[in-house]
Amino acid sequence: MRKRRGQKRSEVLRPGWLSVVCDGHGGPPSLLKRGAVPSPRVLFELSLSSRGGVRSFMSMPETSPDHAAAAGLEVRTYYVRNRNAFVARAAFSELFVDFFLHLSEQKIHVQPEHAETFKRALVAFTLHCASRPWKEVTAWTIHFEQPPLNLFLAGDNGDGAITGRVFEENVREMGANVFYADVVRGQEPMRRSTVNFTGDDPLCAVETFYEKSEQRAAKFFQVAEEEFVLVAEHPDLDRAWYDALTTEEVKSLDATETLALMERRIYRWQCGCNQKRMLEVLAPTAKQDLAALFEGDEKIEMRCPRCGARYAITREAMEAFLAEPK
Repeated sequence: MRKRRGQKRSEVLRPGWLSVVCDGHGGPPSLLKRGAVPSPRVLFELSLSSRGGVRSFMSMPETSPDHAAAAGLEVRTYYVRNRNAFVARAAFSELFVDFFLHLSEQKIHVQPEHAETFKRALVAFTLHCASRPWKEVTAWTIHFEQPPLNLFLAGDNGDGAITGRVFEENVREMGANVFYADVVRGQEPMRRSTVNFTGDDPLCAVETFYEKSEQRAAKFFQVAEEEFVLVAEHPDLDRAWYDALTTEEVKSLDATETLALMERRIYRWQCGCNQKRMLEVLAPTAKQDLAALFEGDEKIEMRCPRCGARYAITREAMEAFLAEPK
């Protein structure tokens, strides 16, 4: 396995696709003609750069339709009066269909059991995003030690875009299940939380994240085949009521409790990646050594680090992009 000077490689590389490699010293990630599972921090940084950088990540009008007018999954949030609890709920059929259409269109094969695991992570992530401020970008990496599996999810509350991918191969052992949460709010620097969890259910992993990192209680309930509810703690929560909640009781909250509608938010499966963004991601490496990047080929292929979409980049297109006035 080749190693560039000054770079730390902890992932096993396999031929075929461009991958992200961090220099280990806080510098920008490099892209090499290989395949790998990026670390959570590198995934988040590339998640930002593939949409135009941290500061422009909040708005991509060329790829992101108007949040309020666009069709998509509606998440409704409520305040439970007299119980001091937050509720978010949605039916996820549409988002699940978009996820599987994306896999089909991009010819991405995911083992059925891993696809089901990702769906549950997608549920938790979407309901969590709906509970957060509008000007916030969030990314989760959920690492399962056995069997080795990484789930990556990214969401932008500014435009309701949610995406992600499943890493099944070459997943580095961490010694435990680990949950990483990265957040950028407005112009503030990125914040990271890391917690360990047990079990193989992403919903339980997120409940552990709420307990250990958010410092508040949260529970997920599956009230129909593809309908889920998040109930989370507000100050002065009626803890006895919360602890005793059952799925059947959550199904009938409208009838038994006083729910005050807070918001309706629209979310959709949308990465925001395109050919230009991939050229931007490749540009720093291409400027350093274009010949080494293409290794004598006229075309290279890469996957978007956020969603796994395939892109073919020609040397001619890369040269033309570098020659453009910036």
